[in-house]
Amino acid sequence: MAIVLGSHQYGKAENRVVRIYRDTARHEIRDLNVSTSLRGNFAEAHLYGDQSRVLPTDTQKNTAFAFAKSRGIGSIESFGIALARHFVDNTEPATGSRVEVEEYAWERAIVDGREHDHTWLKSGCETRTTAVTVEGTGEDQVVHVVSGLKDLTLLKSTGSEFHDFLTDEYTTLAETHDRVLATSLVARWRYSEADVDYDAVYADVKQIVVTQFATLHSLALQQTLWHMGKAVLTAHPSIAEIQFSAPNKHHFVVDLEPFGLDNPGEVFIAADRPYGLIQATVTRDDAPDAGSAWLRSAGRA
Repeated sequence: MAIVLGSHQYGKAENRVVRIYRDTARHEIRDLNVSTSLRGNFAEAHLYGDQSRVLPTDTQKNTAFAFAKSRGIGSIESFGIALARHFVDNTEPATGSRVEVEEYAWERAIVDGREHDHTWLKSGCETRTTAVTVEGTGEDQVVHVVSGLKDLTLLKSTGSEFHDFLTDEYTTLAETHDRVLATSLVARWRYSEADVDYDAVYADVKQIVVTQFATLHSLALQQTLWHMGKAVLTAHPSIAEIQFSAPNKHHFVVDLEPFGLDNPGEVFIAADRPYGLIQATVTRDDAPDAGSAWLRSAGRA
């Protein structure tokens, strides 16, 4: 039996990059969390501690900050592609690079009824994400882009049921034909092409997801995810597949009878755990091979 080194990668995780644009009196802000990773044959570093082919993770960090200034941010997808291509094209040992970016939203402060030019409030909305993988150089270079969102918290007070489910001797859950449905959605979609208006697609995918959640009379969260994914792929031919992870944020009706009060689905306790976790992938049957598009970056779960 031989013991061998398997696949490996390394990088700088969670670089907080904040870019302020001061070109005019009305400033703009972009707030990113950038993780970079290099892939290739770095076996000598693992086996013998030989760092001669290792570009320091500190250099990767510096590159992210330098690009934020010299090239600007644009869409987080274009920023990630530029970084990943730089590492592959300019770091000889690297045969691939993975760059993952999260963007945190800010909204302008309102002062005297008007938006302030250089003050913001942290927005409570979802976090936008992307993960770019670049492999190879020149004409053979392959670019994978997986974009998405996380922490999109949705709740509707009716229009959801759950009944006729499988039961056994340990089942205590009561059937319901009218319940609160809530989730903190994670969605990630893989593009089949790179020439995309990423900002416009992101905005539309988010709207589709919200619309499906709101308007579909749901018999199960699984059904809701399927309709979300189907609607996204129908609207956007550039998306090959979409993955969902949706915790079911349970809301249980509180028993108010001990206090002589009726509670016809008006007062609930929101239970944060344990929770049901529903996950699904919706894909085209002719989707191009994903390759390493879903292989995560250094320091990322």
